[in-house]
Amino acid sequence: MSGETVDTITIRPVSSIKGEITVPGDKSISHRSIMLGAIANGVTSVKGFLRGDDNMATMAAFRAMGVVIDDDGETVRIHGNGLHGLKEPTNVIDCGNSGTTIRLLTGLLAGQSFFSVVTGDQYLRKRPMKRVVEPLSRMGAQILGREKGSLAPLAISGGSLNAIGYESPVSSAQVKSAIMLAGLYADGGTSVREPTLSRDHSERMFQLFGASLEIFKSGVTVRGGVELQAQEIIVPGDISSAAFFMVAALITPDSEILIRNVGVNPTRTGVIDILKSMGGSIQLQNEREISGEPVADLLIKSSRLKGVDICGSVVPRAIDEFPAICVAASCAEGRTTIRDARELRVKETDRIAAMASNLRRLGVIVEECDDGMDITGMERLGCGEVTSFGDHRIAMALSVASLVATDALVVSDIDCVATSFPSFFQLLEKVSRR
Repeated sequence: MSGETVDTITIRPVSSIKGEITVPGDKSISHRSIMLGAIANGVTSVKGFLRGDDNMATMAAFRAMGVVIDDDGETVRIHGNGLHGLKEPTNVIDCGNSGTTIRLLTGLLAGQSFFSVVTGDQYLRKRPMKRVVEPLSRMGAQILGREKGSLAPLAISGGSLNAIGYESPVSSAQVKSAIMLAGLYADGGTSVREPTLSRDHSERMFQLFGASLEIFKSGVTVRGGVELQAQEIIVPGDISSAAFFMVAALITPDSEILIRNVGVNPTRTGVIDILKSMGGSIQLQNEREISGEPVADLLIKSSRLKGVDICGSVVPRAIDEFPAICVAASCAEGRTTIRDARELRVKETDRIAAMASNLRRLGVIVEECDDGMDITGMERLGCGEVTSFGDHRIAMALSVASLVATDALVVSDIDCVATSFPSFFQLLEKVSRR
């Protein structure tokens, strides 16, 4: 593995993947720990916080609103300002590349009695914001943005919110969480229903901080006006980050890897279910609960994978892991079909188009459709040059594909990996055997 430019890396095939590793803290939980800690009473301490670019954007946003946050490299301490203690920022809040930051922050800012503007990088400014702007506007917030509130930057004048019942057309933890955060400031109970349950990190953390919450089969109700209390949080390893090493070990012969302290929240373990259905050897060991979240050690061994049909309720439970799943499918025997995954088209990039394009460059037969793709697996992937299109998960998935290519693979536009997994390439090198 060698770097050619700052933003390009050349990765050569390996003989096996072996070792014991831990992956960085869960990105979703890290975001929420800052947000709820900032509006709680007291000092919230967070261990295992992910110091990727996305989470640091969230930290900077709350510092800009008067929240004192200390970070000694081991523990993040958030000195909460209470439910109504945030200050009007003096400048535009830059959310970088983080969809979670901008969407959840928009929900929280909708409940504040001051003016604010949120924006992001060139990729984030292309992502759909109407899905949060519409319900928040129904609650009484005034939100203006490009293309009638569909795109950032967004200008928000909040306060005096009304509780609503919202039927979300998409299963999205970001949409649900934005409405839940606004619901903390609304008069009465705000409810969100989803077509299928999205990840429930917000529900778990709201309960941990003492919010008034009612969880039902298809959604959640939050009651406004309840003060939150500071907590001590230990963030488990991110299963989305672990997924790349899971796939790397499964597709590379003679491999065995142990990934310790991984969050195995049932709303996030779709990737494990899918890879097991493909014939992957994945064992959960030492299962336990930490800070309201289920955690386990994952033992993965190389396996002969087979193509499967992926659709329905498992899709939102694995939505962030599909770039890695596509690589597994490319190395599986037979055809894998992916459906009901149109949400992939509005991630950091169009992940359906990006993965299809890159896999074809490696010789894989891919048929793209509106809400997914068909991938026909092959014995050995081709080599050459591929690009992430500025998407961190595409970059890491292609890097995993290079492990079983016929020769070196050049992956370009890799700086984006720092948004979620700054140590990815060092850890990949650590477990690679040649």
